[in-house]
Amino acid sequence: MNYETIIVENEDGIAIVTLNRPEVLNALSSQVFNELADAALTLENDDSVRAVIITGGEKVFAAGADVKQLASLSAVDVATSIRPSRKAFNLLETMKTPVIAAIAGYALGGGCELALTTDIRIAADTAQFGFPEIKLGIFPGGGGTQRLPRLIGAGKAKELIFGGDIINAEEALRIGLVNKVVPVSELMLEAKKMAKKFVARGAVALQLAKSCINEGLQMELEMGLQYEHKCFSLLFATEDQKEGITAFIEKRKPNFKGK
Repeated sequence: MNYETIIVENEDGIAIVTLNRPEVLNALSSQVFNELADAALTLENDDSVRAVIITGGEKVFAAGADVKQLASLSAVDVATSIRPSRKAFNLLETMKTPVIAAIAGYALGGGCELALTTDIRIAADTAQFGFPEIKLGIFPGGGGTQRLPRLIGAGKAKELIFGGDIINAEEALRIGLVNKVVPVSELMLEAKKMAKKFVARGAVALQLAKSCINEGLQMELEMGLQYEHKCFSLLFATEDQKEGITAFIEKRKPNFKGK
């Protein structure tokens, strides 16, 4: 598929997906969501891809949904129009590889919801986060009311969603919305550095660890522990597990093959 609103590159096993609508601050349209969904499926099925970075560049991540598209929607239309965003967000969230968001400038509304689907969020010191939808008489309906409280707690999530206020990168770090804040000039360097660290790990173990965390958050503790035990047991049938243990005993770096 030839993309018009995103750019997809592969650097030594790290896929970099860049939102590419600078003229509208990377506003998220149906086309953007469809292209993100297609890219997620393509990368998921590419065994050479071991980590993914999503970014909007050094100026802006994504300044929310395309409000012009929202203006014409009726209550009946919404059920259909929201499908592309839900599909894209779900595919990104459930990718087997680690997904890192590299965020500079605005990450508002749907842009912040997009960031919430990733595993790790690295913010530039220029980043700004928020859910201003309440000021338009709506709320973040692309998963924000569900993913945000699971990440930062219900109280703080309600404060951000009810108030519609914008917070800076340091506040986002303080409340646990992002993992790290770096100068904007170092944003992609830091994201790639972290991605390379993940690429060097055992792919199967990493995939199952991600599944345990994501799936376990939806379960009661005992069920989560049982799921973890099942996944942990599966690792002992992999080549990577044997290589990792052998390499440790032989005091050398492991050569993981993702098998």
